[in-house]
Amino acid sequence: MIKKVLLAIALICPMLLSAQTLKIGLVDFGSILQAMPETAAAQTQLKEVSDKYDAEYKKLAEEMNRLVTEFQNMPETELPAIKERKTRELSDYQQKIQQFEQTAMADLQKMQADLMGPVQQKVNQAVESVGREGGFSLIQIYDPQLTLYRAEPVVDVTAAVKTKLGLPATAAAPAAK
Repeated sequence: MIKKVLLAIALICPMLLSAQTLKIGLVDFGSILQAMPETAAAQTQLKEVSDKYDAEYKKLAEEMNRLVTEFQNMPETELPAIKERKTRELSDYQQKIQQFEQTAMADLQKMQADLMGPVQQKVNQAVESVGREGGFSLIQIYDPQLTLYRAEPVVDVTAAVKTKLGLPATAAAPAAK
């Protein structure tokens, strides 16, 4: 009988000792990124480049409009070879504009990734540090649109992460619903 009790205790003790409560944290990643000076600098650079692309696009659009007007104003008696050349010119120019749009978009996306990558890495490191120091099992991004239900013991760690980054800590996520 004593052996059975000791065996039961031997089996239950490790389970009781390993039964820990999970400590879960939420972080408002977006508000942290917006509060960082590096983000403002990156947005300024992106705006400058985007404005240059917009100006170039306007020039291309004006030229396209000129070509369309020129084509529309051709007399109906114009030689077929000239009409065909003008049609091809319009088509080629339209492809040139589309290629420019695609290249500009790709360049802006790459630039954004290059500028924001280090900023996001810095925030990730701060989140990891807060997680380790606070003994969290999980910290996930808080998104009110994706969160259906939230209750304690979930902890909002946004202020701690902002403090770790040297930013003013402000409340981010609302209380549990």
